[in-house]
Amino acid sequence: MSARDPIADLRRIAFLLERANEATYRVRAFRSAATALAGLPAAELAERAANGTLTELAGVGDVTARCVAESLAGEEPVYLRRLVATEGSDLDAEAAALRTALRGDCHTHSDWSDGGSPIEEMALAAVELGHEYLVLTDHSPRLTVARGLTAERLRRQLDHVAQVNAALPEGFRILTGIEVDILADGSLDQDDDLLARLDVVVGSVHSGLKDERAKMTRRMLTAVANPHLDILGHCTGRMVSSRPAGVTGPGDRGHRARTRAESDFDADAVFAACAEHDTAVEINSRPERQDPPKRLIRRALEAGCDFAINTDAHAPGQLDWQRFGCERAVRCGVPVDRVVNTWPVERLLTWAADRS
Repeated sequence: MSARDPIADLRRIAFLLERANEATYRVRAFRSAATALAGLPAAELAERAANGTLTELAGVGDVTARCVAESLAGEEPVYLRRLVATEGSDLDAEAAALRTALRGDCHTHSDWSDGGSPIEEMALAAVELGHEYLVLTDHSPRLTVARGLTAERLRRQLDHVAQVNAALPEGFRILTGIEVDILADGSLDQDDDLLARLDVVVGSVHSGLKDERAKMTRRMLTAVANPHLDILGHCTGRMVSSRPAGVTGPGDRGHRARTRAESDFDADAVFAACAEHDTAVEINSRPERQDPPKRLIRRALEAGCDFAINTDAHAPGQLDWQRFGCERAVRCGVPVDRVVNTWPVERLLTWAADRS
């Protein structure tokens, strides 16, 4: 049997572990091994696998070494085979059709802020999922726990994204963006000139989540009216379960979120403002968020809002979590044409630019 690509198999295992929300240490074991072995000459890799010395390399353990040996022998690694066999149930027809209609993801993170992987890895995972684009939305400066990007770091990231885009497959592109903090007065946590340069801006509340109803409502209404804000992110801020173990970014070291109640605000007023200002409401696909809850998705739909079904991914495997958002959108009757990331990329960019 001809040899498989052991590095690709290790990365595929890591991807499936992330998607299945497995423990961080498991994900890191396979990604670290893939990184450690990627620069090794093929002949040395084969020799070490044959004589059992792969584990002498930093980042390679017994399990990952066994997977490499199986790949080089032309066999699908047992670990990978088991993961594939237990991937989970398929989507129903309506949710699957919506997932197929999605052309990209408008809310993702890299290791420039609190994500666990480089921009390049996130982009290549999106390509493999069939996306046409990926909006990179690392955090803004006030969210220091997530290594939010200062104006200077964001400028450097824009230059870096341009370089990465030049090397990516034709037909796919990274769109520039940010998940900007909505501050206490409703202003956005980044320079206006920089926000104007970005393709897509997601705005979310990350602090003062227990503000009283009137204050939170004013805060969100001010943000939604800002012409730079394109998508209102995870609007209630709720957590229905602990943060997934698969998140590996710096902002998550030693931290696990408890469940958290929804913020209190006048949803009808906020969604009416979103419809008036053509600001999309995010359906956040993260399993621990499920935000907004279904009752609020229905109210936003009735108010005339458009939506963005996003993953808020902090790791490559989490990019496949859009299926969860699609299931919730379909249950609430959200039409395909009301989801902005089903639109062709030029229509998406025109919509975001027109808002500004």
